Amino acid sequence: MASAALQILGLSLSLLGWLGAIVVTGLPMWQVSAFIENNIVVAQSTWEGLWMNCVVQSTGQMQCKVHDSILALSPETQAGRALMVIGAMLGLVALLVTVVGAQCTNCVRPGKAKDLIAAVGGGLFVACGLLVLIPPCWYANIVIGNFYDPTVPSSHKREMGAALYLGWAAAALLMVGGSLICCSCARKGDPSAFPVKYSAPRRPATNAATSNGEYDKKNYV
Repeated sequence: MASAALQILGLSLSLLGWLGAIVVTGLPMWQVSAFIENNIVVAQSTWEGLWMNCVVQSTGQMQCKVHDSILALSPETQAGRALMVIGAMLGLVALLVTVVGAQCTNCVRPGKAKDLIAAVGGGLFVACGLLVLIPPCWYANIVIGNFYDPTVPSSHKREMGAALYLGWAAAALLMVGGSLICCSCARKGDPSAFPVKYSAPRRPATNAATSNGEYDKKNYV
C-alpha cells in the first residue's frame, strides 16, 4: 500500500512537471529588458522567448511577433527549441508507460514485469527533467554573462525572465517524481498491488473443551 501511494505521488509530481514544461516552452518571457544606467525608459518592455518576441507597453498593450527564420536564430534558441520539444514528447511517452505499469491500473498483470514497466516510466521522467533543465540553465548563463560584460551596450542587456524559474521548477518536479516512481518499484513481499491477507476464524479453546466434555458425557451415559 505504501509503495502504491508513493507511486501515485511520483506520478502526480511528474505530471505537473510535464505540464509546466509545455507551458514554459510557449512562454515568451525567457529574457526581458534590463533597466540599468542610461536604459531607464520604462514606457515599454521587451520579452524574448523561444518562439516569439513581445513588446509590452506601459499602457498594457502587447505586440508579439513570431520568429521569421529558424536558421537566423541564435544557437541557444535553436537548441532550446529542440530540447524542450523533445522533452515534452519524452514526457508523454513516460506518462503512458508509467500509467501502464502503475499499481493502480490493470493494464498489465501484477508482477515483476509490471514493476519493470513502471521503473522504465520513472527513468523516462528523470531523463525528461534533464532535457528540460538544460535550456533554462543555458539561457541563464548567457544572460548573466552579457549583463556583466562591459562591452555589451546597456540597451542590449537582458535579465532572466519568469520562464527560466518556471523551467527549473518543472525540471525539479519531473526528476523528483521520476525518482519516487523508481523507488516505489523496489518493493518486497507479495507481488500484488494491494495485498490483503485473510485468515480463517478460530474457535476459542474454552468452547472447544466444553463441546468435547459434553460429547464425552453423552458417550458415558
